[in-house]
Amino acid sequence: MKRNILVVAAVLATLGIMIWAGVSNYRRQQREQANLKRLQAMIEATEPAGTTANDDEALEENPLQGKMAPEFTLTDTKGQKVSLADYKGKAVVVDFWATWCAPCKIEIPWLEQFKNQYGGQGLAVLGISEDDLDLDNKSELAKEKQQIANTAEQLKINYPVLYDDANVSTPYGGVDGLPTTFFIDRSGKVVASTVGLAPREQIEADIKKALGNGGGAS
Repeated sequence: MKRNILVVAAVLATLGIMIWAGVSNYRRQQREQANLKRLQAMIEATEPAGTTANDDEALEENPLQGKMAPEFTLTDTKGQKVSLADYKGKAVVVDFWATWCAPCKIEIPWLEQFKNQYGGQGLAVLGISEDDLDLDNKSELAKEKQQIANTAEQLKINYPVLYDDANVSTPYGGVDGLPTTFFIDRSGKVVASTVGLAPREQIEADIKKALGNGGGAS
């Protein structure tokens, strides 16, 4: 009888711990979402809507402007090889981001929405994670990649998320801030780029610019 009571008590204690952990995790997620919404509101309040740089300014800021986007092949969170060449004939948004980047988590839902809105017109989006990867330690590398994959799943990212284990950001001029986003037209040329969180209107305008350049959809 005593043993049964102890077993029941242990089961109840375990259930209590699981419930507490679930509630604690839910509350943490709610706090994170609330913080992101506050940050987004602050940014939208201070950023002039629709602000875009003219072509001369963009050329000075981005040496890739008007040039062919550097090719790359990386592995996505599902273990598949993904190359920029796979999207020949499409307009492509290449977004450098990281799991710890708060502005990135504001931009990502916009990119998800634009992927849904303009995907039928030939838009593709690729997210390249700039999280640190320990390439010399297979065990740590697996954990780091899993963390990125878990975050991508939590954010419900609807486009490929790639691990930058080949330092792809270097041929793109390096990443001075996150997110850093490149807009590539159907011919493979960079037509716009942004560093940091740009206004939603500017991102959409740059997407339309990429979709409108470089010939017809494939």
